[in-house]
Amino acid sequence: MTLTTDDIRQCVLSLSPSERASIAHELILSLDDADNLGLDPAQEETIRRRVQEIDSGKVQGIPADQAFARVAASLK
Repeated sequence: MTLTTDDIRQCVLSLSPSERASIAHELILSLDDADNLGLDPAQEETIRRRVQEIDSGKVQGIPADQAFARVAASLK
């Protein structure tokens, strides 16, 4: 059986927010060589730590619209 892009999208969207975040991170990293992203080691470590916190359940994400609303409110 060959999966289509839509099949994959539906499967991924059915995952938990932390699972989707982990996959998104891996996909973004796969687009470019991590060495060419211009991140210093401290930034890479922060990303690794935050992904681990989400994967382990230590922290939970919030919907993007809520996050953006918080940022917008803090900038007023």
